[in-house]
Amino acid sequence: MESIRTQDVSVNDLRWKIDYRPEMCTMCGSCVAACTFNAIEVTMMRRSVTLSRKAFPDPSQEHMARPVISQKPSIEHACVGCGMCEKICPNSAIRPVRNVDQRFPLLARSHGPIKRGGRSNLAMPRTLDSIVVGRISQMTDPALDSERHTFDIRSPLGRVMLAQELPLRVEGSSLVLTDRTPTVNWVYPAIFSDMSIGALSTRAWEAIAVATAYLNEKCDMPVRMCSGEGGMPSKLLESEQLKYMILQIASGHFGWNRIIRAMPRMKTDPAGVLIKIGQGAKPGDGGLLPAAKVAPHIQAIRGVPRATLHSPPNHQGLYSIEESVQKMHLSLNAAFGFRVPVAIKCAASATSVSVYNNLLRDPYKICGGFFIDGIQGGTGAANEVSLEHTGHPIVSKLRDCYQAAVAQGLQGQIPLWAGGGIGLSGNAAADAFKMICLGANGVIIGKILIQLLGCVGNEQGRCNACNTGKCPTGICTQDPRLVKRLDVDRGAQNIVDYMLAFDSELRKLLAPVGNSSMPVGRSDALVATDRSVADKLGIQYAC
Repeated sequence: MESIRTQDVSVNDLRWKIDYRPEMCTMCGSCVAACTFNAIEVTMMRRSVTLSRKAFPDPSQEHMARPVISQKPSIEHACVGCGMCEKICPNSAIRPVRNVDQRFPLLARSHGPIKRGGRSNLAMPRTLDSIVVGRISQMTDPALDSERHTFDIRSPLGRVMLAQELPLRVEGSSLVLTDRTPTVNWVYPAIFSDMSIGALSTRAWEAIAVATAYLNEKCDMPVRMCSGEGGMPSKLLESEQLKYMILQIASGHFGWNRIIRAMPRMKTDPAGVLIKIGQGAKPGDGGLLPAAKVAPHIQAIRGVPRATLHSPPNHQGLYSIEESVQKMHLSLNAAFGFRVPVAIKCAASATSVSVYNNLLRDPYKICGGFFIDGIQGGTGAANEVSLEHTGHPIVSKLRDCYQAAVAQGLQGQIPLWAGGGIGLSGNAAADAFKMICLGANGVIIGKILIQLLGCVGNEQGRCNACNTGKCPTGICTQDPRLVKRLDVDRGAQNIVDYMLAFDSELRKLLAPVGNSSMPVGRSDALVATDRSVADKLGIQYAC
């Protein structure tokens, strides 16, 4: 045996192995054509068979070659377990199988740090799973009827001033407003998170935008969608549907030239502006859009050449919270005539409470929301070491921010919006209700939306190849051949159906605790089955 062969990569070293049954295969080639990662190929298999073709025993050995499907033993073309081959095979002759003996994390680093999309693959227990709704209204304060009672399911986006701070004066028997007050938009307590055109395909982004407009106009659910970094198409910026969109500006400032040029022609104001300081999946690491996803239309929207686009880890020239308040908030408010609330998005970390406290003390009363994103949030492209080893779980940090505001008597002034793993179990309504009871005004959901569009990635290492531009479902790619796999209408319908179920389930949780509006900070409605969780969050322990 040649010594070099023992060091070659084999199929047994990869995360996924292809289970292939040649006796069931008709060699139609569908699986090879469907595999976007080029992980399988048609090869020839040599077989030696002993046969006796005469009336008496006369064994002879015959050699034959037949075409078969085989897996490539290659790191560059490793199977990601997306299962497209299994879906498309008419005879169930092929499927990916998880390989428990793999050495991929070691071997893949020979080409540098591993990059991928999705969420963290580490087995991190969810705090929300150890929290249940434990206080039920029964005798003295009867529960509500979730089907017939009227619920006020709205949350603020914008700076909420204290009563004594309002610029009012009494004239006769009426109150007169003497000065401008910060704009507050009342929206649904679930915002579609910032996923850009570029990170998502045009069809995927369009499906979410269509669902957003339908929920607003046909279902009376004022859901808002964040554009993500990178701008938006001019037609949308100049349409009435802009009022459902939150424009994001991140440290790369991609796409804002087009937004600024479109301002004179805007028919309506956007729902808000979100300044992204950091995100939970890769805090302190900026943004990343690989060159493979910078298609011509992305270049046009962002005003960039075809290259990997890195957003800096911080906003250049802004090195303190005070500078951010004075420069960015003031300029963005002025750009829209102080009619549009401006919020900040930060990654959950040990410094989150300090940032929130500084924003609460802002004398200009400009900050209209604090979006905080936890480690279990998803991303389209990041270094694996950032995805799995940096950040902070969202629940305790949300609770710390809320209690810090309560201690100063300033709760509710700057609405808290929390995200990062909301809907990870499939039930986003239950997660949202628990987060609201712990102090959030609403939640941010992202990954669950692309799962509704058909994403097959999960937290156990399946697919998560969003960064490659080869998404097998047409969601996180700009390849026209792959984008066609996504049905916009069906994807939008799935999101609408889920949000209608979300709304119904949220009412099912509001009614038993006797609340007809958002129970922000009502931690008495929750109990924890884990003693350490109960002690940290300051809620009742139940066993």
